[in-house]
Amino acid sequence: QVQLVESGGGLVQAGDSLRLSCVASGRTFSSLHMGWFRQAPGKERELLARISSSGGYRYYADSVKGRFTISRDNVKNTLNLQMNTLKPEDTAVYYCAILRGATSSVGDYWGQGTQVTVSS
Repeated sequence: QVQLVESGGGLVQAGDSLRLSCVASGRTFSSLHMGWFRQAPGKERELLARISSSGGYRYYADSVKGRFTISRDNVKNTLNLQMNTLKPEDTAVYYCAILRGATSSVGDYWGQGTQVTVSS
């Protein structure tokens, strides 16, 4: 049974940093292409970043490019998202997901989400 558990969300001020983590179990993590998404109230879920199984390929949405960094530790079965220079518009529920492919934007399995709130 696949399980993804996110952590690291919270309430911060604009300009602060946060690091989200996602621990995966039930599958061979090193074979999985992974992504981070977010969903703000009243908006569609948005792909922020994705990383290939080996970590050699990374993609970032324009909205977070230069501020967020996706990484993974295939020994600890952990996916990370380092978020710097946070803005109020980054406020959302953040989800990690197993992607259908290295360049896919479709998630097959999802975590429960972690809330990030950025105050101005």
